[in-house]
Amino acid sequence: MATTLNLGILAHIDAGKTSLTERLLYTAGAIPEMGRVDQGNTQTDSLTLERRRGITIKSAVVSFVVGHTTINLIDTPGHPDFIAEVERVLHVLDGAVLVISAVEGVQAQTRVLMRTLRRLRIPTLIFVNKIDRRGAHCDDVLHEISEKLTPTVVAMGGVVAAGSPTARCTPYEDGDRNFTTRLTEVLAEHDDALLTTYLDDEQTIAYDRLRRELAAQTEQMLVHPIFFGSAITGAGVAELVTGITELLPGTEGNIAGPVSGRVFKIERGQAGEKVAYARLFSGTVHTRDELQFGTSAGKVTALSVFEHGSSVQRPALTAGQIGKLWGLGAVRVGDIIGTQTSAQLSQRIFGPPTLETVVTSVRPADKGKLHAALTQLAEQDPLMNFRQEDLRHEFSVSMYGEVQKEVIQATLADDFDVDVTFRETTTICIERPSGIGSSLEIISTEANPFLATVGLRIEPGASNSGVQFRLEVELGSMPMAFITAVEETARQTLAEGIHGWRVTDCVVTMTHSGYWARQSHAHGTFDKSMSSTAGDFKNLTPLVLMDALCEAGTTVYEPIDRFYVEIPTDTYGSLLAALVPLRAVPTVSTLQDRSYRIEGDIPAANLRALAQQLPDLTRGEGMLESAFDHYSPVVGGPPSRARTDRNPLDRKKYLLRVARRLDRRAGSDS
Repeated sequence: MATTLNLGILAHIDAGKTSLTERLLYTAGAIPEMGRVDQGNTQTDSLTLERRRGITIKSAVVSFVVGHTTINLIDTPGHPDFIAEVERVLHVLDGAVLVISAVEGVQAQTRVLMRTLRRLRIPTLIFVNKIDRRGAHCDDVLHEISEKLTPTVVAMGGVVAAGSPTARCTPYEDGDRNFTTRLTEVLAEHDDALLTTYLDDEQTIAYDRLRRELAAQTEQMLVHPIFFGSAITGAGVAELVTGITELLPGTEGNIAGPVSGRVFKIERGQAGEKVAYARLFSGTVHTRDELQFGTSAGKVTALSVFEHGSSVQRPALTAGQIGKLWGLGAVRVGDIIGTQTSAQLSQRIFGPPTLETVVTSVRPADKGKLHAALTQLAEQDPLMNFRQEDLRHEFSVSMYGEVQKEVIQATLADDFDVDVTFRETTTICIERPSGIGSSLEIISTEANPFLATVGLRIEPGASNSGVQFRLEVELGSMPMAFITAVEETARQTLAEGIHGWRVTDCVVTMTHSGYWARQSHAHGTFDKSMSSTAGDFKNLTPLVLMDALCEAGTTVYEPIDRFYVEIPTDTYGSLLAALVPLRAVPTVSTLQDRSYRIEGDIPAANLRALAQQLPDLTRGEGMLESAFDHYSPVVGGPPSRARTDRNPLDRKKYLLRVARRLDRRAGSDS
């Protein structure tokens, strides 16, 4: 029976992901010849910048068929600055191949990815690439994998002439006693029946049974088969393909079920139209179908399905497939299409971006073009989270690292003809309410120029709870549209707190409400000056909420990363001394053979300084790995960030900007 396997290729940068993708396509006959990363002609690195720099920046989908299995292969970025792109892909995978270089071995990003794959329980094969490169040390890498990634691994073959152009792989077979013994021991750790049979000297376990059990335990993330090879020469790739089709679980999908899918990528077509990449978990989508996604809806005007190396126009997209959808103008990355399933529940896999910079156009006349360009880039990467400062017309963007800044600059120049410069990168903090505050503005009073009554209370919420909105007024006390306007505006207002940072982990409660019903003069039409509108509530809510927030007070928190450093034993003292001025706190130190592994916390703002110092401190032998861990109160005076809103903290200026008029009596009260 035909199945579909949605497969991710993941790795630390330069381990050979894109080259392996090319080799798999070529081996399956999906392309007539292989492209090369250094020549900029690979199938998946299609962006001009990707071809120029030789790195993957955006995920890309290609497809090929092996036997009765259609494999949709997703090539992902390896650089940690583009980890958000990897996160979006992980939500739609059936299985993964983690690529490791036989020369560099297990690297920092390799560990991050493996921990994530195990946590999400995505069945994973490991491919040790570059066995033909000088310096390849396959046995050492195998030991590294079992020590640093997971002990439950089994090598599916050996390597002959490693480190030479003639390097080749020798797959282990049924008759290899050492292999079948090792395979049985690994599998028996998780299967009591197999263990009982293994301990009975009178019985020999059939290799077919071992192979079936290997597939079952691979699917359950209990075991990780390891294949060796070279994407450049093709050595070992045939064995990897066999492993992919036999050991990773494909999906048939319920094509007759309710439509359920997830959007993991957005791009723009040749005419500037929005194109959504989606994995369908259930149901069938046809051209001209009306789809619900997020809080919006749209009609599919065209669709294509990935087949035989590329996407092909088709009348329908069915469960298990990945396709491209046109016509969904309001769709965003991460949107659930149709019904959300338990497998699609939104969850953060990696930490949020903790860096921010201000981007400005070199040519003042390009400010409008820059805004339009950043809007499109934010559609493709919501975590970029660009903000516009209305008065100075400046734009701020969030990011994971300096390489991402270079990519944004090059993309704006190449794709939008906008030259930009950046200010110094700063750390993104957050604010949380310190206490409880409340405020009330009543309709028809001197200080309130809006036809609305709004009372709000804000108080601390649970950690990582975001912003919760609750009601202490009856739903029928005023039109639902007005209550919705208050909630939406409250959430928007909390994007910038007292010190300019996003306010989170709080509960906002609407305590009072009031409005003037729709009225008109005798024999006249609707008169806005006599009737409340949603705009009145949208304009009043920021004033009320920020008054309440000022009464509650806020604490500014900075992002803290968890760091892992592996260093030679004789450099231990020097590193500990260097950690002190960086406010890094070691929590665990482990002696491993001739090295120390140190874990601890460090402010994200100081992580780059540690990375820069590490080579000198460790003779170039140190390895640093880090990931966002939590937020901690800022030590010393709280840092502030320039506001981009109309500043409801300053009532007089706010009313001038929002209402375009200032009631004299309201001004005297401010």
